[in-house]
Amino acid sequence: MIREVITDVLLGLATLIVVLSAVGIAVMPDALARLHYVTPAAVVAPVLVALAVFVREGLDSNTGQTVIALVFMVAVAPYLSHATLRAIRARAGGDAGEPLPQLTPDQPGTGEHR
Repeated sequence: MIREVITDVLLGLATLIVVLSAVGIAVMPDALARLHYVTPAAVVAPVLVALAVFVREGLDSNTGQTVIALVFMVAVAPYLSHATLRAIRARAGGDAGEPLPQLTPDQPGTGEHR
């Protein structure tokens, strides 16, 4: 009984984090600001789901597979964010060594066009 409650709470928190991240992504003005809201959904929510699997299943092959997937997701998330940032810079006409230009909503790379 207690395992189900803990599992439900962990999964509920993971869902809440993903929903709040999606809202943050939707309301931010440009791609650079939106990029900050991807991290909780890409790192924190999977950790909570993995904990829920561990609480529900205990030490099992399902738990091992979940941990392997979690390690991969957490290890890859920073590289994905960095690659996205470099793509935004390249689209804006900047170089990696230069400061990031200020993007306006009608410029490429912002995701918003008038």
